Amino acid sequence: MPGLARADVLMWRERLTPRVTPGLLDQIAGVERHGFGTLIPADKEWPAGLSDLGERAPYLLWTRGAVSFLTTALSDRATITGSRAATAYGEQIAGELATGLADEERVVVSGGAYGIEGAAHKSGLAASGHTIAVLAGGLDRPYYAGHSELLGRIGDVGLLVSELPPGATPTRHRFLARNRLLAALSGATVIPEAGPRSGSMTTVIAARELGRGVGAVPGPVTSVASAGPNELIKQGFASLVTHTGNVIDLLDADRSPDRAVTRPEVGREFGHRRPSPGTTGRSL
Repeated sequence: MPGLARADVLMWRERLTPRVTPGLLDQIAGVERHGFGTLIPADKEWPAGLSDLGERAPYLLWTRGAVSFLTTALSDRATITGSRAATAYGEQIAGELATGLADEERVVVSGGAYGIEGAAHKSGLAASGHTIAVLAGGLDRPYYAGHSELLGRIGDVGLLVSELPPGATPTRHRFLARNRLLAALSGATVIPEAGPRSGSMTTVIAARELGRGVGAVPGPVTSVASAGPNELIKQGFASLVTHTGNVIDLLDADRSPDRAVTRPEVGREFGHRRPSPGTTGRSL
């Protein structure tokens, strides 16, 4: 409930208890005892960048780990996302970018998936950097299962975030909806590899709408995995990124609101539709 003081939010939550999911408040108390926390817009740790989403902003975040990572400036966080079926080239570049960002004391934001996202998280952690994983399901249901250990480590030394309550199952639509959070939490989004119709391209759409920086890593013209970034660069939707310094430049650039573009300009090129607000997991 944006704009309300925390006391007012709690009051309304109590009034609405009969109308929300049965047992939700008991569920919140239970998961908090197991190391999970919740954030609402009235909390000081609530990331200011989410307010740029307007009506598409979540009402509540479930967290595990260092919520202080959310209180820093947008320029202190960079999102790295891309193809799950990444090539060795893509994973190497994602890892090098994450390592460089860690060296610059910037937080690496990603989605915990295989391929590009996993490489970014792993390299950020290996460089003793900070990383945030934004999940498309409940924090108690690590997805992908093969990344359970990685996500557990992120929860211990970094931060896990989801707008969905414990027990929620990841779905394709929830992944697409989650991508707007990946874009909003950072000052810039970088795509090392992705197909032109990859779900990660919706993160680019969201970042452009929000006036955030967008970077793409060029790749071989013979590689399907590089088709998305190559096209973004060709169309002028993304800045060319070849090393961490380019990402830092995107983060530190002075962006005015009028630099944001509308979704149709970007989305029509890559064949994506924005998930409708009613299915983003916002409801309590």
